[in-house]
Amino acid sequence: MQVMEAAVAANPWPLRRERAAELAERYPHATEMLRLYSALTLVQEKALQVIPPSSDVAEFAAQHVIPGIVDVTVEAGPPVLRDGVIEVFCSADLVELVQTWLDGESLTPFETYLARASASPILEALSVSPSPLAGEGRGGGLSTKCPNCGGLPQLSYFAVSGEVLVSGPRYLVCSRCANNWVFSRMTCAGCGESIGTKLPIYQEQERFPHVRVDGCQTCRKYLLTFDLRRETRAVPIVDEIAALPLDLFARNQGLTKITPNLMGN
Repeated sequence: MQVMEAAVAANPWPLRRERAAELAERYPHATEMLRLYSALTLVQEKALQVIPPSSDVAEFAAQHVIPGIVDVTVEAGPPVLRDGVIEVFCSADLVELVQTWLDGESLTPFETYLARASASPILEALSVSPSPLAGEGRGGGLSTKCPNCGGLPQLSYFAVSGEVLVSGPRYLVCSRCANNWVFSRMTCAGCGESIGTKLPIYQEQERFPHVRVDGCQTCRKYLLTFDLRRETRAVPIVDEIAALPLDLFARNQGLTKITPNLMGN
């Protein structure tokens, strides 16, 4: 098991594509986004055969990753995303664009998509974070920001434990570098609220038995949490794309996601 997990950590892209293909068949509403995601991972994996120094992330992403991201988005993305990405690609200073995202400054949705799709995999490759399936993480306690890069959490998951009826520790996954870190089970990942009555949980057992919405009435934020004991094949950052109906439900409850995913949901 440790050998397999090490291999996934070193090259997570094939497993993510496999899961995306599986979910595209299961959830028709997410087929287009999952196919686009699969195409993006091919570009990301190929570009990262050579990992640049951390000081060259923006320039490397602009020169070696963004062109491929634009190509597959034009080929496989929805028209609105395709047109928006083309406009950004033709008009923006791409190095400055990526650096702005790295600095955590505000960008338009199309700019964010292009910068994140190109730079986030580089940050992941530069990180010492294990795979989201590895069952271990860096940092811990009540840190609501990534101890590796300071990014906000994208989602959380319960790892598989050694006991059949017990779920493992809860981990947050960074929206920037995909680092995993241990986090308290009944605590808001947005503001740290820990009063149970202020932390509503929503689920749709029929379609998404391994996913739930963890909301917070204090900060009005939410994220999706995945239980790997219920679905051992789950790859949370891929499964999140398919769980769009839960995002829509959370929004209808007046909640805002801590961090939208790569596809803007």
